[in-house]
Amino acid sequence: MIQIDSLSFGYSSDQLLFQQLDLGFKPGRIHGLLGKNGAGKTTLLKLICGLVSPLRGKVRTNNFIPNLRQHQFLSDIYLLAEEVYLPANSAPDLVKLLGCFYPNFDHSQFKSTLMDFDVDYKQKFSRTSLGQKKKIAIAFALSCNTSVLLLDEPTNGLDIPSKAIFRKMIASFLHEDRTIIISTHQVHDVQSLIDNVIILNGNKVKVQASLDEIASKYTFYHGNPSPEGEILYKGKSVLGNSYIVSNMSNEPGEVDIEAYFNAVVDTSNTVSQHTKI
Repeated sequence: MIQIDSLSFGYSSDQLLFQQLDLGFKPGRIHGLLGKNGAGKTTLLKLICGLVSPLRGKVRTNNFIPNLRQHQFLSDIYLLAEEVYLPANSAPDLVKLLGCFYPNFDHSQFKSTLMDFDVDYKQKFSRTSLGQKKKIAIAFALSCNTSVLLLDEPTNGLDIPSKAIFRKMIASFLHEDRTIIISTHQVHDVQSLIDNVIILNGNKVKVQASLDEIASKYTFYHGNPSPEGEILYKGKSVLGNSYIVSNMSNEPGEVDIEAYFNAVVDTSNTVSQHTKI
């Protein structure tokens, strides 16, 4: 369980990135952390794992205070950064160097995951592409089997087949005791994975809701003909116009997370003005 209460943070005291932020992440779910560039997604992940400390308020991750950086805490949380850095020459070297810090690290799982990604276990990192390095970093992160997994733009650098493999891996990794947070702007890559949506905008949490809650409140349409009912939001998509209308039935449908995100951060529409779920 991750709980954030009345959090204020800024890299300078006169310009706060977050003010009085309240947020919670329950285990057994995949949380999608969305926001424009500069909204603070990466910073929030750093606060959760203790790489930066709050100016005011509290952060608790698995009942630990993250910025104390206790050994028991660090061995059960993993942050996969957007920019890949592999402090070793090869995958076997990486296991020897870092695997020992994670009690639940599974060497056979690491090798199997690399095989799924079509990555040679013994290949030198100097001979691998950026995309291959990203696959290695993802495979290592999953093989640590921590109860908290933080992924910052994990699909950047992956080709289309690898993105599909990544989705299968994340879905199989989740269980009731694990909390996964995916920070991304590539919503299409993770739409099928996400259980909860958190949208940061204007130094605040604009939305924190499950997909079921969003689906019970709104209906999403695509195409050129206008749907029946009051249109709360209209945008452009690769499928033509996208619409959001009030859900007048008791039947929740599929949520278009990208359309919903665009509606929330666009202050000129009804969805943005009524985002409390």
